[in-house]
Amino acid sequence: MADAHVIQDRKVTMPVRIRDATVASAMFAVPAAAAQAVIGYSGLEAARPRLLPGRAICSLAFIGYVDGDLGAYHEFAVAFLVRPPGPPGERAGRRRVGAFIHWLPVDQTFTLEAGRSIWGFPKELADIPIHLESRIKRGAVRVGGRTVIELAVRPGPPVPAALRAAEVDAYSCLDGVTRRTPWTLTPTGVRIRPGGATVRLGDHPVADQLRRLGLDGARALGTGVVGRVVMSFEDAEEIR
Repeated sequence: MADAHVIQDRKVTMPVRIRDATVASAMFAVPAAAAQAVIGYSGLEAARPRLLPGRAICSLAFIGYVDGDLGAYHEFAVAFLVRPPGPPGERAGRRRVGAFIHWLPVDQTFTLEAGRSIWGFPKELADIPIHLESRIKRGAVRVGGRTVIELAVRPGPPVPAALRAAEVDAYSCLDGVTRRTPWTLTPTGVRIRPGGATVRLGDHPVADQLRRLGLDGARALGTGVVGRVVMSFEDAEEIR
């Protein structure tokens, strides 16, 4: 762990702060065995909600970063809820569930290098057109000219109360090393609803992986749109 990192001759001081970003996301219940097969390389265990026996939770999200320490860029995330690693005694001081970031394409090279070298996030360069200002939030990911996914999110009614800052353990696994990153986010302008997502998958290998999870045309548990979110990322800790 370090107080700062040098990325492309620029000093990145920890924690990294995001001052303004917009998010459109959808959450899906997928077969737990299929989810575990996808994330098994990390050594982590997919969380299985009691109310959804035999299922795990997969989240798909487009993020438009407007102002932050890593610059402005677009990002798409495929994440799974996971149990904290280690025996029960070691889990006591950790949050009950975390978010394992399985795939994280971005459209700018600086954030790509920073994400991979600081946190071990599985970032790769992609074309990510997103339209988060329109009534229906839309985005797509294309890698090497091949479509991975197209996602449309229909916002629900606004959440009336202000939401407190959330603290999440973000997990990643790159080159065989699994890491944990403390992540804090404070959302405003939140809209949520059940359902509300349309997913179309393309012909890229990642699309095939998502298809095996049953996500092509799947009905979402729920969708969320955040008009503005402020975030901070601490340095990563190697756990495996």
